[in-house]
Amino acid sequence: MRKIVDRGVFVNQEIMQDRDSQLWTMLYQARDTILKVRNRELYKYDISFIQASVLFAVEANGGKASLHELSRWIFREPTTISGLVIRLEKNGLISRARVPGKKTLQEITLTEKGKEAYRQSLKRESIHEILSCLSEEEREQLWSILKKLRDRALERLTSEVILPFP
Repeated sequence: MRKIVDRGVFVNQEIMQDRDSQLWTMLYQARDTILKVRNRELYKYDISFIQASVLFAVEANGGKASLHELSRWIFREPTTISGLVIRLEKNGLISRARVPGKKTLQEITLTEKGKEAYRQSLKRESIHEILSCLSEEEREQLWSILKKLRDRALERLTSEVILPFP
């Protein structure tokens, strides 16, 4: 197996000859790099991208949400969301309350501090600046392509679910 150096990083040449792997790597690198820039922007407001995502999901869900609803909104497992919610509550950004008549269901709402953090996170200057290198046509193409990829992946996930009863 020959290795080559690309920008100071050793790369397996056989893997890099696979165009799908190249595209996947580029997509992943673009996502991670943009996410790092966005996190730097949000750190000014003492929140991270994933925390801002939770605040956004609560607001987009009418100002209140359950763990299950948040999990669906931001494509994370309920256990991951649970940990995020605990940290957001400790930071005073959200509050949790039991839903009357429901044994385990909790309703999550934003506190005033959470609403302010949400408003700050809406600025998204870094995202606008990064995406400004694309024309409107390129943005539409990117949207279409990413939606197609997301939908195919969701189909794959759904088809892999094994139901307990036929």
